[in-house]
Amino acid sequence: MKKFLILIVLFPVLVKSQNTTDQREITPRQQKQLERKKKIDQIIKQEEEGALVYQKQGEFGFKLNTDGWSILYEHGKYKTITKSNLWWVELGERKDKKEEKLSKSSSVFPGLAIGNPFVYGKINNFYYLKLGIARQLLLGGKGNKNGVAVSFIYGGGLSLGMLKPYYLEVQDPTTGQITDVKYDGKNDTTFLNPNVINGASGFGKGFGEIKYVPGALVRTALRFEYGRYNEVVSALEVGINAEYYTQDMQILAYNNPTKLFFNAYVALVFGKRK
Repeated sequence: MKKFLILIVLFPVLVKSQNTTDQREITPRQQKQLERKKKIDQIIKQEEEGALVYQKQGEFGFKLNTDGWSILYEHGKYKTITKSNLWWVELGERKDKKEEKLSKSSSVFPGLAIGNPFVYGKINNFYYLKLGIARQLLLGGKGNKNGVAVSFIYGGGLSLGMLKPYYLEVQDPTTGQITDVKYDGKNDTTFLNPNVINGASGFGKGFGEIKYVPGALVRTALRFEYGRYNEVVSALEVGINAEYYTQDMQILAYNNPTKLFFNAYVALVFGKRK
């Protein structure tokens, strides 16, 4: 009986001592592993519930448009379980669907191209810089870690159009002298004469003469996120853009200029959430 009473008195001390010993046995590395496992378990649970829960996200994307290409950076902030606010910046080039790239053939070796390839009738390179805000709405959660989350994105913003004169290397048939020329509306017989065009001038030619034209834009898209965990953004996006500029934007000499542009696009988007 006496021994039994002694055990009862010492039991809490022994338990506390054992707990202290167990805590001391956990190394910093083991503690990190436990914390990481806990974090992954939480992420998996969120995905199983179909939620995209985060504080902020940042991602980069590459877009193939029906009239060119662009790259973008996007930053998002979580509002509710189904809503997020986004802002993005995008840089790209627009091309006319009738553009045709040609090369001058050698008179000595027929079929052998000489000089830089050029786009016949092109008078401007059309670049743009966009800045916009948008709302992302979660339409369907992933359901599980191997599922796909579907979101609808809509927004708008400002666009800065940049028209860079397109220069050609032309050769005077009389003197043989080669000069760089741009289209001025009066030199059709030279600029639009394939017989005197050697090729496109260097890429840097004309950057000092860029014409800046402000505009506005709207954007709608569907985004399909297939990343394994919520902390990683891996998505395919398809959408449409509409842009309106304050002045006519002309790319080809023989096409009527316009202020309004529509295009469709597909984009690959990658990034992280926190």
